[in-house]
Amino acid sequence: MSEQHNPWYRHRPHPWHGISAGDAPPEEVDAFIELTPFDVIKYEADKLTGYLRVDRPQRTSSTPPTPYGFIPRTWCGDRVSKLSPTSNGGDKDPLDICVLTERPVDRTEILLKARVIGGISMIDEGEADDKIIAVMQRDAVFGEARDITDIPNALVERLQHYFSTYKMVPGVPFNVTISGSYGRDHAFSVVQAAMDDYNEEYGSSAPVPDGV
Repeated sequence: MSEQHNPWYRHRPHPWHGISAGDAPPEEVDAFIELTPFDVIKYEADKLTGYLRVDRPQRTSSTPPTPYGFIPRTWCGDRVSKLSPTSNGGDKDPLDICVLTERPVDRTEILLKARVIGGISMIDEGEADDKIIAVMQRDAVFGEARDITDIPNALVERLQHYFSTYKMVPGVPFNVTISGSYGRDHAFSVVQAAMDDYNEEYGSSAPVPDGV
């Protein structure tokens, strides 16, 4: 089918629903990037339109340590919550992902091919809000990593500190708990659970255009 007659060229696919989770999930996934390490504004993909929307200005001096976004066609529901024993449910958002890369990524609304190596267990207001840690495929420094133990622990600590403080507003209480990090096997289970939660909530029959 030519580009002229292919309906996928007429409309931009929704980054959450119209793009696949990746080539070989739960290990190899696509990440839709909402934030870069240079952003002091918190952006989120609007669930209705798919375009980036300003969520809030960051009140602290922290900036994201890595490109940060979500895995398409994932949803944090009951299955994700069961993998986070102290939670009382999933946060009902796409599964978040942080992608390590040597080269700076300075733009958002892009797709990165990434390999999942671990994650951070986070509870936000009682809900499971895991942060998957991945490395950009073919990255010269991090690209060979297969598990969270293959990267410096200081990078994991930096991510944990960011997520434990990024919602902080002086004088306003907030309820975020970081209970530690985990390796690739548990991360694979979280990604698969989020894909299964998505399929139950939204269905798995929607088509995805070739090449995305």
